[in-house]
Amino acid sequence: MPHDETLSLNVKKARSGALLSIITYIFLTAVKIIVGYIDSSHALIADGLNNFTDVIGSLALFIGLTIALVPRDKNHTYGHYRAELIAALIASFIMFAVGIQVIIQAIGKVTSKTYAEPSLLSLYVSIGSMVIMLVVALYNYRLAKSVNSVALKAASFDNFQDGLVSLGATVGIIGVLIGIETLDTIASFVIGIVIIYTSVMIFKETATTLTDGFDSKLLKQMRELVEDVEGVINVVDMKGRSHGFIYFIDVTVTINPHLNVVEGHKITEDIENMMRAEFGDTETIVHLEPSLKKPL
Repeated sequence: MPHDETLSLNVKKARSGALLSIITYIFLTAVKIIVGYIDSSHALIADGLNNFTDVIGSLALFIGLTIALVPRDKNHTYGHYRAELIAALIASFIMFAVGIQVIIQAIGKVTSKTYAEPSLLSLYVSIGSMVIMLVVALYNYRLAKSVNSVALKAASFDNFQDGLVSLGATVGIIGVLIGIETLDTIASFVIGIVIIYTSVMIFKETATTLTDGFDSKLLKQMRELVEDVEGVINVVDMKGRSHGFIYFIDVTVTINPHLNVVEGHKITEDIENMMRAEFGDTETIVHLEPSLKKPL
């Protein structure tokens, strides 16, 4: 596996982003739920529960990234990089259950007509939460791009979405303050829907990766770049799969049948180096076949 030390360093950096999310979410969960109960804000409590699911998701990511640091062994010759994906899959089920609970509570408030009466305190907490989450989202997104972490990039999108959820809670609280008493409860219902939607999206993306699904557009882009490598006449076949931090690509190309072993090996190295330069940590297995047509 190429650049094991670089991969390990990138995993550790991504893990620091996950740790930042955990600390932030724990703080916001405690503040929102406590203030929400004191101030009778359904939307703020729902937002706090949303952040609690994010604590679980970020913790699962952190554990997965920790397992990903385990060196290769005889039973895991490709490494343990998919551990973060398994953790994310488990977290998606937990998030789904919490989302259902938030919706049930919101419906209960509507049927019993026990609407919230939040004050400016809840509004300030919600606005502060929105700003904090947007800052964390930006930090994690930049970190994810620098270390080529698909999982951390997804986490940064989740951070951004949480900022938008806090915006929704803010709108609900403002609605109550200006006299629309049902808006806070409606906002908590919408937040529940958002939690469920996020859990389904995480499950879908993670399940696709774990079943060796691969972005067809990305594979097409890779194929076009391989075709442009000097010495490659045609790309016969190309397959890809992701292990989170690293892509594993199998490509079969045709070359001039009159080239010697050294010249053929140089082409494989050029393909491998190009793939790594363009797509980060990428393990490319190149199969060479003699072409039946003359090179241009």
